[in-house]
Amino acid sequence: MPKETAVYTHGHHESVLRSHRWRTAANSAAYLIGELRPGMAVLDVGCGPGTITADLAALVAPGPVTAVDSSPGVLAQAAGAAAERGLDNVTFATADVHALDYQDDSFDVVHAHQVLQHVGDPVQALREMRRVCRPGGLVAARDSDYAAMTWYPEVPGLTEWLEVYRRTARANGGEPDAGRRLVSWARQAGFTDITPTAAAWCFATPESRAWWSTMWAERTTGSPYAGRAVEGGHASAEQLTEIAGAWHAWGAEDDGWFMVPHGELLCRA
Repeated sequence: MPKETAVYTHGHHESVLRSHRWRTAANSAAYLIGELRPGMAVLDVGCGPGTITADLAALVAPGPVTAVDSSPGVLAQAAGAAAERGLDNVTFATADVHALDYQDDSFDVVHAHQVLQHVGDPVQALREMRRVCRPGGLVAARDSDYAAMTWYPEVPGLTEWLEVYRRTARANGGEPDAGRRLVSWARQAGFTDITPTAAAWCFATPESRAWWSTMWAERTTGSPYAGRAVEGGHASAEQLTEIAGAWHAWGAEDDGWFMVPHGELLCRA
């Protein structure tokens, strides 16, 4: 497929959106919060159902927040999330991060959470984010790193899940191990003032284990990812059913622990 063309591996199945709605600025953009000030203009790229967007909008109000995504359907959910919180400083639009429809130097902060791993050309995406960011402003990006994910105990089937997911994501034009590549991509995009950090989600309480394992079991058999894995020859339907069972088995472990590491960047434009 062309370099800038990529298929969103997860799709917008309810199990995917459930995990996206769990995200907040506190648990997914803590590295950025201290840089935000009232009155700033923010562009939130790949906003999904908008829970992080709404938090950012509350932090910079009355500054304007523009939230963009490639999916009109998920933008409607994001608009609903902002309306529920009474936020009137957010606007929504469809967009392609490789070619943003905004003038140069339009925003004080350009933010993307879990976006660069899914696009066909993350360097071009960062160039565009840099172009629309004002001199002295910030481009902020955070992405997970699948190969660095780790868990306990070693339930049979989860290693196979990781291998199948990474094959499928790469066949779709993305890079699932994006977290470790962010600094390299940012340098290729022309940034020189880069502050890299790392952070992790951890699922180890009974409640979080049940939530995380059930969500991934549903994704593995019922989401567009499942169809793409089978259609691409990366797994059979029977394999995916077995992997979903492995997720349920891990979730039932009393001492289960799962870590999702992330690379983070603050790039001064």
